[in-house]
Amino acid sequence: MNSRFTVTFLGTGTSQGIPVIGSDHPVCLSSNPKDKRLRVSVLLRWENFSYVIDCGPDFRQQMLRENVKRVDGILLTHEHSDHTAGLDDIRPFNFLQGNMPVYAHKRVFKSLRERFAYIFATVNKYPGAPSIHEIEIDKNTPFEIGEKKVVPIEAMHDVLPVLGFRIEDFTYLTDVKTISDVETEKVKGTKVLVINALRENPHYSHFNIAEALNFVEKVKPEKTYFTHISHLMGFHEEVEKKLPEKVHLAFDTLTITV
Repeated sequence: MNSRFTVTFLGTGTSQGIPVIGSDHPVCLSSNPKDKRLRVSVLLRWENFSYVIDCGPDFRQQMLRENVKRVDGILLTHEHSDHTAGLDDIRPFNFLQGNMPVYAHKRVFKSLRERFAYIFATVNKYPGAPSIHEIEIDKNTPFEIGEKKVVPIEAMHDVLPVLGFRIEDFTYLTDVKTISDVETEKVKGTKVLVINALRENPHYSHFNIAEALNFVEKVKPEKTYFTHISHLMGFHEEVEKKLPEKVHLAFDTLTITV
């Protein structure tokens, strides 16, 4: 199946979001909506299907803002809280549609069982607790969502493996610091790339803007959007002007068609 779909950026900020609590950094004080960033996530929609990549602490706010009535599944890149802490807020979807399919590496599910034990309880589970359908994925095995093929792509977030996803001509990668040549080959030929770019200065577990641009040059997508952006990157409008043609800073609520 190869039909066009939309991608809505639910959040484009780093783990603390922008503004950062208590910060008087100029970007945190900006009145430009594009400088206000929730934690990273995207909503994918085609035909009657809706899928979300990552379910961070702003999930409830993001679902309300976009008036989402149904989510057919959640794909998790890794277990860190800014990508998973919103799992409790799937409960309204449970009431409407039953167990939520969640696609994640087995290591991620192990972490979630420790942190969200009440979700995974098999004895005396609390009534009304979230319910999920666990679907284990790994870097070597493509899978399907809504009749579309998904190719997992492994990258390294410092020493932690994380998964990105390629769906037809769209590739989503976040929290990347390094990526092997083998996995990079999976990205080549994609038309739209979303990749993390934290800030200008180097970081131990994330691409900075120079590293992200180097990766873009290597895979040569038609269009690129940077996400997982820190306030230390600078003002959206100023950074956007400095980027190469066909490379953009994503911002919350941006919707693109692939």
